[in-house]
Amino acid sequence: MTDQALIIGRRKFLSLAGLGAYVAAFGVLMPFKLSLAAEEIKKIMKTDDEWERELTSKQFDVLRHEGTERPFTSALLDEHRKGQFICAGCGLPLFTSDTKFDSGTGWPSFFRAIDGHVETKRDVQLIMVRTEYHCARCGGHQGHVFEDGPQPTGLRYCNNGVALRFVPDKEGGDHDR
Repeated sequence: MTDQALIIGRRKFLSLAGLGAYVAAFGVLMPFKLSLAAEEIKKIMKTDDEWERELTSKQFDVLRHEGTERPFTSALLDEHRKGQFICAGCGLPLFTSDTKFDSGTGWPSFFRAIDGHVETKRDVQLIMVRTEYHCARCGGHQGHVFEDGPQPTGLRYCNNGVALRFVPDKEGGDHDR
């Protein structure tokens, strides 16, 4: 075998090995991850009557009719354990405890939502234009997101506490704030 043929053979081998690694990473692992995410965020559609039977009157007003709870009324303001904040309508995790911060606004606030678990839309109901966000699974209204939060995102997801439930991690404890 000539040196030239050996070099071409090595190049083909390396190219095929690289292609194999690419297929392994993106052709096998990525579709699994994407299908898992798609499965996880399967939409839930229910009638108002069904939601009304499952939710408290306050939850129904906020989650299904985009109401707002009064500030400083949520027990979640003082929740400092490690865990997840999940949609009160369908149980989809929306925030982790390490993204919660005290915004001083009277509503539970977070600087980052779990990727793909909230959807946003423009809200022009009041005089100013705001960005409203909803649970990606059930469409339940959670609150509004503003660009006055802490780093690293600079965002403040201002959430109605009644629209969330807290699920503590098994080991519990306080998280770093």
